[in-house]
Amino acid sequence: MPNDIDFAALEAEALGAARAAKDEADLRAVERDWLDKKGGRVAALLARIPTLEPQMRREFGGAANRVKQALEAALDARRTELAAAQLHADLSDATFDPTLPAASLELGSLHPLTLVRRELEDIFTSMGYHVLEGPEVELEDYNFQKLNIPSDHPARDATDTFYCEPLVAGASLVLRTHTSPVQVRAMERLKPPFRAIAPGRVFRSESTDATHEHTFHQMEGLVVGEDVTVAQLVGTMKAFLRAVFRVDDLEVRLRPGFFPFVEPGFELDARCPFCTAGCRVCKQSRWIELCPCGMVHPNVLRAGGIDPERWRGFAFGLGLSRLVMLRYQIDDLRHLLGGDVQFLETFAPAAR
Repeated sequence: MPNDIDFAALEAEALGAARAAKDEADLRAVERDWLDKKGGRVAALLARIPTLEPQMRREFGGAANRVKQALEAALDARRTELAAAQLHADLSDATFDPTLPAASLELGSLHPLTLVRRELEDIFTSMGYHVLEGPEVELEDYNFQKLNIPSDHPARDATDTFYCEPLVAGASLVLRTHTSPVQVRAMERLKPPFRAIAPGRVFRSESTDATHEHTFHQMEGLVVGEDVTVAQLVGTMKAFLRAVFRVDDLEVRLRPGFFPFVEPGFELDARCPFCTAGCRVCKQSRWIELCPCGMVHPNVLRAGGIDPERWRGFAFGLGLSRLVMLRYQIDDLRHLLGGDVQFLETFAPAAR
């Protein structure tokens, strides 16, 4: 061991500096002077180890590390002492009244989209559905081709869809325009029969107004089995809509609708549950358009690796954002993602 270092005296000096610290600034100064990796006194000692004779390195390094560990412990102890002293000073303040109630905390609340999404997940899981998620940056193949949407479909234009730079050659990426790609991903991963829903955020390139946004929320539903029928689709929709709108019975109707990934396809409407004279929700039409749906197209089943000769399925889509607007009678879609705290605070009672 080099004779120019008195580790006992060095340790005593370091501990003395730590104990003499009067506040957090003093403690940081001691740490900087002694423990800093660039210029600290202990760091300088440790830097000498490679220059020593091999037989001296172990003893010298052990002594230097003991100084470091002792100083770190002393700093922690002094920091605890100072915190305790500060607390005692605060409690001894003549202006402090321990009989006063604590300051009230402002409670946050769940976003209305989260409230409705969780409610829907509870409804469908009680009916035996899986809750699935899919990527928001999606392969064009899953977003369009595997859903039987041809290459010349208007939805595939850049004026309707946000395209991303490909991460790998030959793979086009888009911000998903619907939650329907999760249908194919579910079929690839789940063994039929199965039931699944996929709530999530979607994106479309369009101008914003009171009823349109470039970012909004949807929920996809998919059932695959051997004996799936349109009657089961209607029964499922009625059961879930009764639970959502909290009514004992709800009249629904199907209208023909074209969607490339279902055949036959329908638009499902529900009799307005809010209807009064001059109803703002249905605008006195007495019906609300809610769910595009239908029987899964055989091409989509094949794309998901399922034999359409044996298995059938139905699928439905639900605009979560639209449902939130109906539930809370919100007249402008932009409120949902606008970040207006005053607007969101109106839902605090519902969250509690």
